[in-house]
Amino acid sequence: MPLSFYRQSAKPETLDAEARTVRLVWSRGAAVERQDWDGPFLEVLDLSGVVLDRLRNAPLLDTHSQSSVDKILGRVLEVGIENGEAWAVVEFSERPEVEPIWRDVAAGIIGNVSCGYTVQEWQESRDASGRRIMTAVKWTPIEISLVPVAADPGASVRSQPQEHIMPEPTPNLPAGNSPAPAVSTRAAINAEIRDIVELAGLDAAFSNELIDREATVDDARSSAFQAMRERSTRPIQTQRVSVGQSFDDPGFRCRAMGEAVYSRLDPSHNLSEPARQFAYMSLSDLARETLRVRGISTTALSKAEIVTRSLHTTSDFATILGSTVGRSLRKAYELTGGNLKKAAKQTTAPDFRTRYKVQLGEAPTLQKDNEDGEFKSGAMAEAKESYKVDTFGRIIGISRQAIINDDLGAFADISTRLGVAAAAFETQTLVDLLVSNSGSGPTMDDGTALFHSTHKNLAGSGAVIGESTLSAARLALRKQTGLSGGLIEVAPKYLIVPPDLETTAEKQLAAIAAAKTSDVNPFANQLTLLVENRLTSATRWYVTADPALIDGLEYAYLEGQAGPQIESRNGFEIDGVQIKVRDDFGCGFVEYRSWYSNPGA
Repeated sequence: MPLSFYRQSAKPETLDAEARTVRLVWSRGAAVERQDWDGPFLEVLDLSGVVLDRLRNAPLLDTHSQSSVDKILGRVLEVGIENGEAWAVVEFSERPEVEPIWRDVAAGIIGNVSCGYTVQEWQESRDASGRRIMTAVKWTPIEISLVPVAADPGASVRSQPQEHIMPEPTPNLPAGNSPAPAVSTRAAINAEIRDIVELAGLDAAFSNELIDREATVDDARSSAFQAMRERSTRPIQTQRVSVGQSFDDPGFRCRAMGEAVYSRLDPSHNLSEPARQFAYMSLSDLARETLRVRGISTTALSKAEIVTRSLHTTSDFATILGSTVGRSLRKAYELTGGNLKKAAKQTTAPDFRTRYKVQLGEAPTLQKDNEDGEFKSGAMAEAKESYKVDTFGRIIGISRQAIINDDLGAFADISTRLGVAAAAFETQTLVDLLVSNSGSGPTMDDGTALFHSTHKNLAGSGAVIGESTLSAARLALRKQTGLSGGLIEVAPKYLIVPPDLETTAEKQLAAIAAAKTSDVNPFANQLTLLVENRLTSATRWYVTADPALIDGLEYAYLEGQAGPQIESRNGFEIDGVQIKVRDDFGCGFVEYRSWYSNPGA
């Protein structure tokens, strides 16, 4: 059944010129097509589920504008539901700038009404054709507006993020001679035009243009047919279809606000389009905005009262600050990661159970097929190493005082310190594993330490970095054999040293213009130097293979939780916002053949 709307063409019978009041109908239950991540759906408002408490004494606005008090035309005095209609008695202001609008309403020139509302509870269903229907079974109108005449009863108008605007402009300021039948016919024509355009495979903009110029059904058919002919002569093109997000989603709005705050911490950050409208807001301004979109008035509230009410009324403000801290933390975390991670392989773990890494030996040698065509079976040896992911974290607080003071320095300091601390924790965990057992490393599954003569990856005696010792390290790696005794061809990639050996290592890896062959440095441009500040021994150094080519040191995060994760909530123990940093992290050596150690001298 097509939606209908009503136009006011005569002086409203319910208008009281002395009291400056008029009774109007602002809804009969609206239905409109919308789009979300799951595709198109029909939004329906159930009048039996409307909560009218906040509409009493709510503002009467000019076209849903809440940018300033100048847009307030009056207020709502009475509201109710009667005979399937939501009605209200509104009183107009006596301000001089409102007088022309009041006179136009009295004359029947202005007669379209709309309502801004928020939805607390949805109910999903399907119609006979399978179309998804989302019914607002609990919703709250927060303002009524006078709006311009809309030719399309199916058009959807929204005034702001998180606030829905009634898609049917429901003028129905009661009139003595309202031309309802003609408008109803126009609504039916509009509905048929939409059907024609949809069957022709044209977009909504095409039908909107026809409806705006009040085309007839025959005109619509002719225009749609012509558009189809023009389309058939064009080359076929592919087009990327994307589903966007809107400020109706509280999470989307909070992320945009959080990004805006982060841009004040990092002016080099290029703001996304959704975040630009919040770019110059202080923290208290954002607190005011979170209350406004919830329909909570902040008139006559001080900055401290606004922040306090935002913290106690909605979780949005905690989400905004959590997003800000998370962005800054991530940047600091990525910039301060230790060098040892470069020699390790990153992976993920599905859960917190012990992770077993099975090692397969080298593949069996291919053998010539015998005369009867029978192939011989081969076997691959197996071994396994294990480690597990654990959860680490801390909770820190951002005080109400810092928020009121708009103390961005405190946020920058907190988030940077958290990012550095998270990166340092992960690197230190890797280092502690490497230098455990007095430098011999962790005990492997075979009961032997990582670096051991049995594993042929430990220098017989400690020596400084030099051509001969680097050659010995390279040779030891290249001669490593697999579980079945075959060569596995391990190529050295990194030279890892403590800061005490940095200069010595640089000299041994430097490229020089040699005058004769004996002066050539064979390790120039062959190894990548990694200086790890957290290594405790001033003499021990390591040579390791590329972790992308062969297993060795490995670290893992819980699936979908790579790096430190941020959660936030309004403070309970503290008066402000609490930020929790959580890191699901674990590491272990899953192979000894790719690492070589020299205790040094």
